[in-house]
Amino acid sequence: MPVRAKRLDLIPPYLFGEIARLKAAARAEGKDLIDFGIGDPDQPTPTPIIDRLYEEAKNPETHCYDESDAGDPIFLKQAAQWFYNRYGVEVTTDQMVLLIGSKEGLAHLCWAYIDPGDIALIPDPNYTVPKVQTLLAGGQPYLMPLTIENNFLPDLTAIPTDVAKAAKLLFLNYPHNPTGAIAPLSFFNDAVRFAKEYDLLICNDCAYAEVGYDGYQPPSILQAEGAMDVAIETHSLSKTFNMTGWRIGFAVGNKEGITTLNRMKSNIDSKQFAAISRTAGWALLNASNADTLALYDLRRKRLIDGLNSLGWKLDYPKAGFFVWIPVPKGYTSMTFAKVLLEKAGVLVIPGLGYGELGDGYVRMSLTINGDKAGERVDEAIRRIRETVTLEF
Repeated sequence: MPVRAKRLDLIPPYLFGEIARLKAAARAEGKDLIDFGIGDPDQPTPTPIIDRLYEEAKNPETHCYDESDAGDPIFLKQAAQWFYNRYGVEVTTDQMVLLIGSKEGLAHLCWAYIDPGDIALIPDPNYTVPKVQTLLAGGQPYLMPLTIENNFLPDLTAIPTDVAKAAKLLFLNYPHNPTGAIAPLSFFNDAVRFAKEYDLLICNDCAYAEVGYDGYQPPSILQAEGAMDVAIETHSLSKTFNMTGWRIGFAVGNKEGITTLNRMKSNIDSKQFAAISRTAGWALLNASNADTLALYDLRRKRLIDGLNSLGWKLDYPKAGFFVWIPVPKGYTSMTFAKVLLEKAGVLVIPGLGYGELGDGYVRMSLTINGDKAGERVDEAIRRIRETVTLEF
């Protein structure tokens, strides 16, 4: 066999692939595992969306290649209407491109802009795709520290001027994975001014925009003044409507950025099955996922209250479905995750998997298979209390 490409040596094994193998091994041993790991909605796609897919799939028009320029025009028009309804920002379909999930869009954006030696500004800790794809494209990630002292927002003023001038892309992700942090519109205004000063394209991954609590609705960066000049945003129906396996989303924003992204995509993928696209557009304007959000909210409160009863001092996250938890004294993220798995049968994600600055934390997700009304959360807290030594 030929030798694999050297670029693969630049990246670690995919974090969630490792977690999947860890889960399989524990279950093979007969453990009753409570899984707070991968952020994949545990509830089914709402029935009206499934019914709509059935109707769309019966239309032979959806069975062919999608030969549109940027995605099914019906989907893009409906997504543009949703974006206006949600954010009050008017966009045209030539400022949009269909994505096969936001992960794909983030990856292809790196390949569309990053040449060998180019710099991308990427948070640490962060969802792994922007960093990995920058490396694969031959670029250099410049890591922006996210700290609790700054509410897990990057300090753009701390980026050296020479680095900012050399960078092409600035990646953001709010609501944030893994920390659960949110970004106020004032931060997005600052980011837009920064991007204009240094001629950058911002990409805000907004996959968790519709998972908010207590009436909170996360803003879009495109609501910031002048954002259309320097920013695009990726959206996904994965978390909005429990549609992770459907692989459908869109990017919206600066027309040149969207056109560049689409030029890369059009030479790689053939878009999405049109029946899925049209169902997704219908869902944005007509469907509700209120029951799932109410369940997340219940789990959020149970988990935070339970952890605080063990000695943590955590606030309720305002959006997303992740809880970012400092590890107790004497542990790293890896050793604490291992102890929780082996002693309590509780699976969490080590923060180190999201970057070096994540090493003092573990991530727990509110998407818990088998949980009906928070009872698995309560059981996890009981197991941790009875089996794991905690010191703060």
